[in-house]
Amino acid sequence: MIRRRHLLAGGTAILAGGALTRLLGGDGAAAMPPGPFAVTKTEAEWRRALTPLQFAVLRKHATERPFSSPLDAEKRPGGYACAGCELTVFAAADKFDSGTGWPSFSRPVEGAVQTSEDRSLFMLRTEAHCTRCGGHLGHVFDDGPKPTGQRWCMNGAALDFHPA
Repeated sequence: MIRRRHLLAGGTAILAGGALTRLLGGDGAAAMPPGPFAVTKTEAEWRRALTPLQFAVLRKHATERPFSSPLDAEKRPGGYACAGCELTVFAAADKFDSGTGWPSFSRPVEGAVQTSEDRSLFMLRTEAHCTRCGGHLGHVFDDGPKPTGQRWCMNGAALDFHPA
């Protein structure tokens, strides 16, 4: 006989497993933006070019742990480039402390980032990708500061900081 607590425990385990898979690099239901991209590599080439965490984030849509990136606390002037192809995607002048544990920006560099729908984890979110290589950078939310009202919540593993 199946009891309600068994159903709840099973459902919770499935949700937790899905979330863990996503955090560790599962590709969920996130879609890559339409290509072609100026920088393309095979999966093996990407694995050789990136650290395991960068590969999981940029190529498999994973999310790094909050408060794990030193870029969250970075405050110097400069630019943030895609770790996959070095295209500058965010300016330090547009960075702010969102308190979420991920580097956050009010806007990307014009033309450097494109978005797609992410329907993973039973949610609909806007996913941000590098326009040059298609790498997954993070997500966009509508709870940011003025003037844009947007919070571009990025994975530090997807970015390289270049001081001015």
